[in-house]
Formats: sequence, structure tokens, C-alpha cells
Amino acid sequence: MTDDLRYPTGKFERAATLTAEQRTGAIDAIAALPKAMRAAVAGLTEQQLDTPYREGGWTVRQTVHHVADSHMQAAGRVRMALTEEWPKICPYSEAAWAELADARTLPAEVSLQLLEAVHTRWAALLRSLDEAQWKRGYDHPQSGRQTMEQVAALYAWHGRHHTAHITGLRQRKGW
Repeated sequence: MTDDLRYPTGKFERAATLTAEQRTGAIDAIAALPKAMRAAVAGLTEQQLDTPYREGGWTVRQTVHHVADSHMQAAGRVRMALTEEWPKICPYSEAAWAELADARTLPAEVSLQLLEAVHTRWAALLRSLDEAQWKRGYDHPQSGRQTMEQVAALYAWHGRHHTAHITGLRQRKGW
């Protein structure tokens, strides 16, 4: 953990390759994220859900919806990478998506349910990969070529990163 409210778990550092143990750890983190996110927001009031996790940051509600948006995209990109030869994926504006009406107003529960379903399938798919499939990947126009093991590590970090935004806010506010 760090004192930087933007990166409470530190910035992501992409490794060239992962060991089998590191891949298993990433899958376990992806599988655990829905429960961790649900626990992070448990018992929060509507006013608390609409509190930014830091000055200039998203609200708790927007953060939960962002994680669901991001991880749905990532799970779909993984499926593309496993069925196409190094597809070029389409990025999206996370900030603009977070400002859409549904991300600002819908109950967090909607995205918590999405996370449970997506992560159940995603973790099962990742657990089924063989060595060759872990080396497949996609081309991201902004961050370059990414293998399945790098993607798994990134989204394991991403889930912890945003959960820590919420739990850190709760700790600072005494909620």
C-alpha cells in the first residue's frame, strides 16, 4: 500500500512473462474480486456511494461501475485473443463511460452482479489455458502487444487497485 490516493496499491508493472504460480495467483485474484468489491461497498449509504474516493476522482458508485465495464471489456478481449491471431482491440474512454447516466445513478448492485457472472466465466476460462494459449494475446493501440499472462496480471492488479480506492476512503472517513 502507498499513500498515493491515485495508486493505493502502487502502479502496475508489466512483466514480460509470468511463472505458473504467478498466473495462478492472478486467476485467484480475478476470481476473488467480486466478493472483495461487494465487501468494500457493503452497508454504504447512497450518499456514501456518491462520495469521490479522492478529490477529482470518481465516486464509489462510478468506481464499481467502471470495474464492471473494464472487466467485461477485458474478458471479451481475452476471448478474441484466444480465437483470433493477435487482434487489434478497440480502446474506449473510461472517463467518458464513467460520466454516463447509468454509471452515475444505477445501484452498485447491478455491477456487483455483473462482476460475479463475468468473473466466474473469466476465471474458468483462464484456468483452462494451456502453455501456448498463455502466450497468445492482442494489440492495444495505446499500450502495445499484451499476452494473456500479462492481461491476467493487469486485471488482478486492477481489481485490487479499485477495491483499495474504496476501502481506503472508508478507512479515511471512518465508515
